Amino acid sequence: MNIQEIHSLFLQCKSVSIDTRKIEKDSMFCAIKGENFDANTFAAEALDKGAKYVIIDNAEYFIDERTILVEDSLEALQALAKFHRTYLKLPIVALTGSNGKTTTKELINVVLAKKYKTKATVGNLNNHIGVPLTLLSFTSETEIGIVEMGANHKKEIEFLCEIAQPDYGYITNFGKAHLEGFGGVEGVIIGKSEMYQYLVKNDKMAFINLEDPIQIEKSKAIKSFTFGINNSHANVNINKVTANPFVTIDYGNFEVTSHLIGLYNSNNINAAVAIGQFFEVENEAIKDAIEGYIPENNRSQLLKKGSNEIILDAYNANPSSMAVAITNFLQLDNQNKIMILGDMFELGQESQAEHKVIVDSLANQNKSVCYLIGKAFYENRISNENLQFFETFDAFAMYLKTFKFSHNSILIKGSRGMALERTLEYIS
Repeated sequence: MNIQEIHSLFLQCKSVSIDTRKIEKDSMFCAIKGENFDANTFAAEALDKGAKYVIIDNAEYFIDERTILVEDSLEALQALAKFHRTYLKLPIVALTGSNGKTTTKELINVVLAKKYKTKATVGNLNNHIGVPLTLLSFTSETEIGIVEMGANHKKEIEFLCEIAQPDYGYITNFGKAHLEGFGGVEGVIIGKSEMYQYLVKNDKMAFINLEDPIQIEKSKAIKSFTFGINNSHANVNINKVTANPFVTIDYGNFEVTSHLIGLYNSNNINAAVAIGQFFEVENEAIKDAIEGYIPENNRSQLLKKGSNEIILDAYNANPSSMAVAITNFLQLDNQNKIMILGDMFELGQESQAEHKVIVDSLANQNKSVCYLIGKAFYENRISNENLQFFETFDAFAMYLKTFKFSHNSILIKGSRGMALERTLEYIS
């Protein structure tokens, strides 16, 4: 069965799924193998739960005419998504970057949704499986698609662009994320810039932040729509940016106060404003969309627990995002500051050096007490009255049972694997 025939069957389905625990009636189930399981074994279960068709790549699990046998289920899913994207012919905005992808994607979505029927990547389903699933969620009613692309090695963004075929692209920044897979910061720049290469090759457009010299340098040959702060050369000029703690921006005659914390979120907001203006969304609607966006999923959330005010930013961390979060927190006017910081993952050979940089920067400040949790931070421990080190979260939890937080401003920041949101259980 060729991909066009599979697509005709897909159009009879309400959705596509790779998880039998989330099967919807009349969906299409794609059996993708994992490291520790063969999803072909779940084909019959998917049909029993209401799937209309199942895609498998092992003939032993063929059931009946509802079974679509292919050579490789993952490749079939990707090919189906690419065909569907071409079939729909809708404009697609794609974005990648080291930090801020998901927040920026959400902001772009709420802004464009003020004028268009939009659909965007759900959560951070932004890899070689997530991007196809996102594309397959678009329908004939979708007027603009917004696709987030993540990568931890070179050639991944190139591959995802070939599937999604974006008409517009945006790179949030080039930071110290996934250094292990990219082989260092230069590898990150090369890998993320694969989006620019696709846009040039296909005569498409990039949105460029003129505050970022790397974006300026790497996008010289691309058709672009720009934004910047107090920059008369920008297509969209942001007059002023402040954050104490929420980010407020002024552009034109509009002042927008977001629910996002930290100046590092200002570029995410500025990008959404610029893209909204490019697509001719009214300024009042842009303001309403951004002011109505509430961050969640442990991303720059401002919480209150008892007498404590907490900035929860525990979804992810890398040296770039950790440094700006610390800098922003120290600049706040709040008193009785506490930082609870967890290890940064996927740094490879740079892990020791990057954790040491963070420790050294904290040793030179006296505005906040700092708790550093995880093996990498612990291996860089020093003697300093403002710094306390814990090799594991369990060790930190034992300490928390003896300590009461009261009238503190608290920053919680760490990589996803550290799950530092568990700290909230000990704060009352």
